[in-house]
Amino acid sequence: MTDVLKLLAVVSLGVAPTALAAQSLVDATDPAAIAEIARGYGAVEVTTDAVGDPMLRGRMEGVQYLVLFYGCESGRNCTNIQFQAAWVNNGSTTEQDLEAWNRDNRFGKAHMDAEYDPVIQWDVNLFGGVSRANLDDTFDWWRVVLDKFETYLN
Repeated sequence: MTDVLKLLAVVSLGVAPTALAAQSLVDATDPAAIAEIARGYGAVEVTTDAVGDPMLRGRMEGVQYLVLFYGCESGRNCTNIQFQAAWVNNGSTTEQDLEAWNRDNRFGKAHMDAEYDPVIQWDVNLFGGVSRANLDDTFDWWRVVLDKFETYLN
């Protein structure tokens, strides 16, 4: 019986690395794969930004957002992404409000844009790849950040 357990332990050690290596990773070089995950949370369009880098334009629970791609070489081989969303400021949101958000919240950095509208953003490093489950969870956290920030603004 002990020999059987030893054999099973050796076999399982040989299989585990193979199973882990077989898991596909997602990185910022594949905007379509990122968009596929994003579609689990709402409508998404794959497009490009003003300099030709990939960009996703999406809507999650009624809130419009962007996924911007950075570290790109001529619009390809990007290394990281940034989630971003903005709201029109009706005059009630101040820089002090956004400083308080940044102090009190771990995810999502808030600031005012050039038009003095509140913006929330979150940088995500995808260099080397992450599991699909990890990126899906990142999109779920972004959903939480959007909801919490919108509530904070109101």
